Amino acid sequence: MTGATRFSAGVLLFRQRPELQVLLGHMGGPFWARKDAGAWSIPKGEYEPDAEQPRSAAAREFTEELGLPVPAGDWIALGEAKYGSGRSRKQVTIWAVAGELDPAQVVPGTFDMEWPPKSGRTQSFPEIDRAEWLDLEQARTRLTAGQRPFLDRLVAVLTES
Repeated sequence: MTGATRFSAGVLLFRQRPELQVLLGHMGGPFWARKDAGAWSIPKGEYEPDAEQPRSAAAREFTEELGLPVPAGDWIALGEAKYGSGRSRKQVTIWAVAGELDPAQVVPGTFDMEWPPKSGRTQSFPEIDRAEWLDLEQARTRLTAGQRPFLDRLVAVLTES
């Protein structure tokens, strides 16, 4: 059985010091707690395409996940990527913004889930449990596979300008 595509939008914050660095968040919750490779994400979240524009959703989700607004700067469209299969298909739209943000100031949003499984108990977990500036090599190994193309797109856009 196949499910409907879920839509997400987000912001890939970047800086050059002098090497290119991106801000990623380690996904929160018990499933990701002991994982590092493939357990990091661009700050993003779901939206309903009939109710909200992707760029507005990207700004809202960045703030919800990090507890901080998107730094002022030009928004660079990095396009879309589709990944997943079956009931967990996702279409992600990402913008890059050059800016600074202190990861120590992050106050992540939370989500609720039943934990432990089948216990009947609901617990709250942070959407991300930490954020870090990573160089591209680190980011490639830590970022979920479906989001890695956005790193190459960012490099291509910055190389063109």
